[in-house]
Amino acid sequence: MSDSSGTNSLRVYQELAQQILSGTLPPGHKLEEKVLAEQFGVSRTPVREALRELGARGLVDFTPRRGGVVATIGIPQLADMLEAECEIEGLCARLAAQRMTALDKGNLLEIHRQAMQLGNARSEATYRRLNNEFHDLICEGARNQTVATTARELRERLAAFRQSQSSTLKERMERSNEDHEAIVQAILAGQPEAAYEAMRKHNARLSSDVLRQLSRKATVAPTN
Repeated sequence: MSDSSGTNSLRVYQELAQQILSGTLPPGHKLEEKVLAEQFGVSRTPVREALRELGARGLVDFTPRRGGVVATIGIPQLADMLEAECEIEGLCARLAAQRMTALDKGNLLEIHRQAMQLGNARSEATYRRLNNEFHDLICEGARNQTVATTARELRERLAAFRQSQSSTLKERMERSNEDHEAIVQAILAGQPEAAYEAMRKHNARLSSDVLRQLSRKATVAPTN
C-alpha cells in the first residue's frame, strides 16, 4: 500500500467513523464504495480499506466489493458492550492506582481541576474533550496497552449512544465531576479497589441512563 493510499484510507475511516458515532449516518444507511470514492475524491481502494476497518470495529456491516451499511446495534448487544466497558475501565482505574507515576497523577488532577472550573461556561465541546482526556489518562496509566486500547475502542463505539442521556449538560457536568472526584482521590491515594468501584459506579450510572432512554424511545432495533 502506498503512503498516499494509506493516508486516504485513514481520512475516509476517520470521517465516516465520526459521522456514524455522531448519528449523522444512521443505522441502516447504505455505504457504497463508488459513491464514497466520488464523495472523498479518492479511488475505491482506500474506501474499501476504510469500510473494512469500520466493519472490524462493529460500526459497519461490510460486504467485500459492494460496500456496506451502518450497523444496527440492538439493546441486548448494547447492554453487553456497556457492561464490558464498566468492567474494563474499572480495571484500568484499579491498575492506574497501582502504576501511575507522580507525573501521571499530577496530569490527571490538572485535567479534573479544569473540568471543575468550567462553571457557567458549559461548553459541550470542552466538556467532552476534558472528559476524554480524563479517561484516556487513566487507561494509559494502567500500563497495559491491550486493556487501554480495548477500553478506548469501546468508548468510541458507544459515544453516539451516550448522547441519549436524559439530563441537561449542566446536570451531566456536575454528576460527572462528582464521580471523577471519587475516582481521582482513590487513584491519588493508591487505593486500587476503591478506584475500581468508583469508576465502575460512574460508568454503570451512565449506562443505566442510556439504556433507559433508548428503551423508552425504542430507537434501537432488537437484534435477530
